[in-house]
Amino acid sequence: MTMHSATLAVDEALRARRAAGEKVLHLGFGEAGLPVPDPVAAVLAAAAGRNGYGAVAGSAETREAAAGWFGRRGLPTRPEQVLFAPGSKALLFALLAALPGDVVLPCPAWVSYAAQAALAGKRVISVPIPARAGGVPDPALLEQALRDARAAGADPGILVLTVPDNPTGTIAREEDVRAVCAIADRHGLAVISDEIYAEVCHSAKAPSAVRHLPGRTVVTSGLSKSMALGGWRIGFARVPDGPWGEGLLPELIGVASEVWSSLAAPMQAAAAHILADPPEVLAHIDTARRLHATVARAVHAEFTAAGAVCRPPEAGFYLYPDFEPVRPALAARGIGTGAELAAVLLARHGVGVLAGEAFGDAPGGLRARVATSLLYGESDAERWAALRSDDPLGLPWIAASLEHLRAALGALTAPG
Repeated sequence: MTMHSATLAVDEALRARRAAGEKVLHLGFGEAGLPVPDPVAAVLAAAAGRNGYGAVAGSAETREAAAGWFGRRGLPTRPEQVLFAPGSKALLFALLAALPGDVVLPCPAWVSYAAQAALAGKRVISVPIPARAGGVPDPALLEQALRDARAAGADPGILVLTVPDNPTGTIAREEDVRAVCAIADRHGLAVISDEIYAEVCHSAKAPSAVRHLPGRTVVTSGLSKSMALGGWRIGFARVPDGPWGEGLLPELIGVASEVWSSLAAPMQAAAAHILADPPEVLAHIDTARRLHATVARAVHAEFTAAGAVCRPPEAGFYLYPDFEPVRPALAARGIGTGAELAAVLLARHGVGVLAGEAFGDAPGGLRARVATSLLYGESDAERWAALRSDDPLGLPWIAASLEHLRAALGALTAPG
């Protein structure tokens, strides 16, 4: 039986509690938590009359805009290499369905990769991430993991990378991306490079696998994170130039034609506008990037002050704290796993996080994925104020959320 996505399930549960009048701190869901800029909303409104079906891969205008978007980021692309879909999630599944072989994942990894692999009838080969950052398997462990998987009857064929990473909020190092791509090349693996957070790096630019394995790397992205348009469901992928990509694209279009037909035409109009990089869009993303970094750093400080070990945030709005150093204090409260940690935080303190187990982590670990982006406000007015503020942490609703978290973590981890 297929399970409800863990991230969507926790979001629905927390929203239901809030609707029932409970005070909850929503740190469980990676929605970007920002309002829609008026010029972008106006483009969508003007396209409302576009109610016909379009080309499965996307309109010529929209594919050309995406090709230009990639090109301005140093990756020359022809429109014929681009495919649009209702969210990059659909594209990721189409890729897992179309590409041969089992799926190699870093651990921890975003919850839907393993679930989609199961839906596609593929095994998952899980490889721990390096200590410094998530999103890629540890190169020192990958080669042996592939040999062991083949010895156990698996057929590794697809390597999925997330750079920048969900759930850790970190950016894989260039040398690690290069190393895993070299291993993928030796073993004949295709690489799916999920780069949906690449536009929201806090400072350093994220490396891309396509620089190191250009002929067998598919890049996926979308507008749900950089532009906070998750509900608009706009995703796109770039297949490689050359014979391999040219062979893959018809397979993807075949899946798309039977599952989603095409991205909704009004959304294609919005995508074409945004991907042309107008100045107001770039300014909005830059402002959002600063807000994400400021709030993520503040939440990171609360977790480390409570005794957790946590990689500093480098992109997006995620943290992956490990409470192993305070295991004795948690054990005194009946907490011995990440799932128990998440359950107690919610039931006793009104704080929603997602246990590391949902991301493939060991059930006995005391890790959780924390999303900070729903702290910006509960109304568009509050969210705009957070975006425009020189001191978002001083805004009453964000300060109150940080105090709520501080109190919850203090109560949970205090000795005795």
